[in-house]
Amino acid sequence: MGGSEMSRSVLFLITVGTFQCFLAPTLSAVDFEQDVLPILEDNCLFCHGEDEQESGLRLDRRVSMIRGGDSGLAALVPGKPDKSYLIEVINHVDPDMAMPPDEDKLPQEQIDLITRWIQEGARWPGQMEEAAEDEVDLWSFQQVVRPEVPQQVERDDVGKPIDAFLLNKLEEHDLSYSQPADPRSLLRRVSIVLTGLPPTPEQTKEFLAAFASDPEKAYTEAVDRLLDSPHFGERWAQHWLDVIRWAETNGSEANLYRKNAWIYRDYVIRSFNEDKPYDQFLREQIAGDTMGVGEATGFLVAGPHVPAATVGREPAAIRQARADRMDEIMQTVGASVMGVTIGCARCHNHKFDPISIRDYYAMTAVFQDIEFGSRHPEYSPDHPLRERGAELWRQIAEQRQQLKQMGGWEEDWGAYRELHFKPVSTKAIRIRFKMANVFVDELEVLGPDAQNLNLALASRGTRVSGHPEKGFETRNPIQRINDGDYGTMIWRAQVEKDEDRPWVRFEFEKAETINRLRVSNNREYFYETDYLTKKPNLPRYEFDVDVMTDTGEWQPWVGTWSVNKKLNQEHPERKKLLDKIQRSIACLSEEGPRPSFVGRLIEPEITRVLLRGSPESPRDEVFPAGPKMLGGDLDLTSETSGPRRRRTFAAWITKSDHPLTARVMVNRIWHHLFGNGLVPTTSDFGNAGAPPTHPELLDWLSAEFTEPTVSQRPAWSVKSIIRLLVLSDAFRQSSHPRDSALKVDAGSQLLWRYPPKRVEAEVIRDAVLQASGVLDTTIGGKSYRIHNEKDTYAQWQVTDNHGSDTWRRMIYQERMRRVDDQLFTAFDFPDCGQVRAKRPVSTTPLQALNLMNSDFVVEQSELIAERAEKEAGGDEVKSVDRCFELLLGRAPDADERRDCLELASASGLPLVCRAIINSNEFAFLP
Repeated sequence: MGGSEMSRSVLFLITVGTFQCFLAPTLSAVDFEQDVLPILEDNCLFCHGEDEQESGLRLDRRVSMIRGGDSGLAALVPGKPDKSYLIEVINHVDPDMAMPPDEDKLPQEQIDLITRWIQEGARWPGQMEEAAEDEVDLWSFQQVVRPEVPQQVERDDVGKPIDAFLLNKLEEHDLSYSQPADPRSLLRRVSIVLTGLPPTPEQTKEFLAAFASDPEKAYTEAVDRLLDSPHFGERWAQHWLDVIRWAETNGSEANLYRKNAWIYRDYVIRSFNEDKPYDQFLREQIAGDTMGVGEATGFLVAGPHVPAATVGREPAAIRQARADRMDEIMQTVGASVMGVTIGCARCHNHKFDPISIRDYYAMTAVFQDIEFGSRHPEYSPDHPLRERGAELWRQIAEQRQQLKQMGGWEEDWGAYRELHFKPVSTKAIRIRFKMANVFVDELEVLGPDAQNLNLALASRGTRVSGHPEKGFETRNPIQRINDGDYGTMIWRAQVEKDEDRPWVRFEFEKAETINRLRVSNNREYFYETDYLTKKPNLPRYEFDVDVMTDTGEWQPWVGTWSVNKKLNQEHPERKKLLDKIQRSIACLSEEGPRPSFVGRLIEPEITRVLLRGSPESPRDEVFPAGPKMLGGDLDLTSETSGPRRRRTFAAWITKSDHPLTARVMVNRIWHHLFGNGLVPTTSDFGNAGAPPTHPELLDWLSAEFTEPTVSQRPAWSVKSIIRLLVLSDAFRQSSHPRDSALKVDAGSQLLWRYPPKRVEAEVIRDAVLQASGVLDTTIGGKSYRIHNEKDTYAQWQVTDNHGSDTWRRMIYQERMRRVDDQLFTAFDFPDCGQVRAKRPVSTTPLQALNLMNSDFVVEQSELIAERAEKEAGGDEVKSVDRCFELLLGRAPDADERRDCLELASASGLPLVCRAIINSNEFAFLP
């Protein structure tokens, strides 16, 4: 035994009776510089040293080892070799992460030395006091500090802070504003930007008259009218829906329809119309179920997902699909609220921004109680659906009272059937089915004291047993029947014809008073999807119910035959009552609160970092939190309830001093007003995004958004920030180019003119409908249909994208992912599969063809021509002039009038309308 291996090694043999005790050799402490450093130098530092750090890992500094590399796992945890990722990789536990690789694996004695060094505290002479530096130099992670408004620069009319910042920057480049836009162009611009609709000829005429006498007053009043218009909410809701990828199908292979997802869309429209403070708007979308605004949580499940039926039953596939759904939530929250590509940290530390893999999974922990699916939203007391629902429930209650006098009855709620019977108190019940095959996802037992309290839940201590025994432990065990999980996880009972029929027994922890049973076989399928050729259908199961008496004997109590057949024979008048209650139930499902695709709430599980993003490699537990570098510690644990996690996160993200929230939103507002954000990458404020063109202006607006100083504006008011911007001289400039300015700033980023841009697909379509006079301006409600009904795994087909049932604003058109609407997809209308904080703008021949020859344009052009001729009294010249007024808001000039009269004489006035619709003037903001 050498001295380097042992110090004062002594072996004692002590014999006491039949026991022998050995005192093991005492090992000396590992010397880092003599024992460990040479191993690192010979095998590790070439790739993980000062000059090069593969995978972001540096092994020549103790503090860097503690921080870890891109994996997000600490390479070194002093005193804990089992938590140190370095030990795992040098032991080649995972062949894909073996270091040194292949046959270069360290000898076992060297691995043992490093392990002992870490166990003993990983002492590293000269580096024990070095601490990790957590300073971040990313501009967007710094606190917003309100800058001083620049002093007036060589213009006497600079009185607005927006213009002061912009003119100051223009002065640096020897540029200046362009001349003001003409009043007609200005009205058209501000109308489309604020409401998505151009002004009507009558509105234009009225504005021009007012502008001639008092331009400032006329414009200000026009802006206020547009901000108060209910169409404002429709326009700005669409911007928000683009960012979060909202759609009414799930986007998977089956691409199933999300039933009643439009409830969330209408919430967004109302919120913008009401000018709901933006911080409240965000809190409601993150935790609206705790605030009486449950429909708002549709925000969290707006992205695509793969439904359970497509995922299948393989446990690893189920875990992967759950991780993918959580990532969709991260993408939604990160892009829309934070302006950060947080999803890049799913598998490793973010390559560009100070967001670690631990940050990513800590944020997923915030939302662990959210599942993609449906629930009854928690509506506020004054919500119109809730008021109508209360009225219908009163009707149902009255009808039930009448039916009670005649015994039991059965109600069909589509998703489930509910059997009503005389109340009874019992400690156990037995349900005996009368058919050989039974498929049930949940069998609920309810009592008179609570409408929806399932007394049979396993979580309440209720024990379940039944027949057949065979298959209880397979994929469809009987425990599925009371686990509280609706959907594809079912109890599947199949028996041969000559066997005893299936039966189920529930034993309660204590005697319970019961009066109802609910049976369903895929309740979520019914609640979550629609428009299928094969509708979700619940068979009418026939069964008898027995209750256990105090003596432990079974007593027959009720059966489906007795309430459906026998009582109908005894009380023929029941039929009218049963029909009436079914009509009330049908009305309730359409007109009252209804299960909607706004997220299902589940019990959150412990969240762990997933190595390389794989659910099969769970590592350290993490608590719910925001990113560390943003001060995201929320003081929560894995024991914290799901709603409290989200409420706390929502309060943190909406703090007035949060460095990202206000910046991201005011930049997004700027983008939609001027065509390009002060930060051009509107959903990426990280190092890979573009820096702000006017950083001081961005911060001034952010501070003004949360703590207003101008005109006593309310805090977090979207409308007031928009008003401030559209009243600026910058917004009111002409869009005409100037050669000298184009040489300096061809993209108009410095705002020396109002940047011209093509209007969106919705604006083109809605403007055509408005011009023809057939636009249905009803606000909100179920989407109008343009698609077929389909088989589960078939694709959606467009069947009618132009008929009279579709003459509403385009925001109310069905949003099916991965489907071309065969008209406006050509105008870069998003398919909602990806974040679209900034829509692309393309120019293709297909656009002109659609605006010339599509059924929609042909039909609408005929309607516009008919309207023009009628309003012009049949005069040919006035009819051409009226077409221009309806579509462009102006009369034609002499050349245009002459050419259009020739075309109308040769080919008809509708062709003139189609030509105008194809003009750049119609499709671009002036």
